Amino acid sequence: QVQLVESGGGLVQAGGSLRLSCAASGRTFSNYAMGWFRQAPGKERELVATVSPSGGRTDYADFVKGRFTISRDNAENRLYLQMNSLKPDDTAVYYCAAASTPFVTVVTKGTIGSWGQGTQVTVSS
Repeated sequence: QVQLVESGGGLVQAGGSLRLSCAASGRTFSNYAMGWFRQAPGKERELVATVSPSGGRTDYADFVKGRFTISRDNAENRLYLQMNSLKPDDTAVYYCAAASTPFVTVVTKGTIGSWGQGTQVTVSS
């Protein structure tokens, strides 16, 4: 099991930027695909972006393509989400997530082994 702790959320105006960070501990971080999910009030949790174990492959939900960038630092056991051109619709709790099995390329909601506690992102209009 891996422990995940997010940070970097907050309140920002529309058009602004935030950078989320996720610190991982408890197993070999570089063997596992990672992802960011979000959940808005009254809505289901949805995948935002995913990154392969090496960082060489990234995938994004259509609603964040061109605005968000997922990255990882395997030497520091950290996952990041750079969010630019934020919109009020991006308001949600953002969760860091780790794959349940090593060496898969991407994560989906059904293949998550560990979740962080979440960090609130609020975008004002």
